[in-house]
Amino acid sequence: MESLYLLIPIALVFVAIAIKVLFWAVKSGQYDDLDTEAHRILFDDIKPRQPRRDSEGEAEQDAQRRESDS
Repeated sequence: MESLYLLIPIALVFVAIAIKVLFWAVKSGQYDDLDTEAHRILFDDIKPRQPRRDSEGEAEQDAQRRESDS
């Protein structure tokens, strides 16, 4: 019974802290847009890099270099 005199105030302090954190999260906009973050994982952000070719002659030169190396 005597332990309840200690545990009840501690529990009330934890509840008060949890409520304060909840109101802070709502006030700061943590729950404003829940759908965007849920859908973001479905789409790729980074596009794969493809080699750039400035001209067709450069591609032919690369092919010739590969042939001469092997």
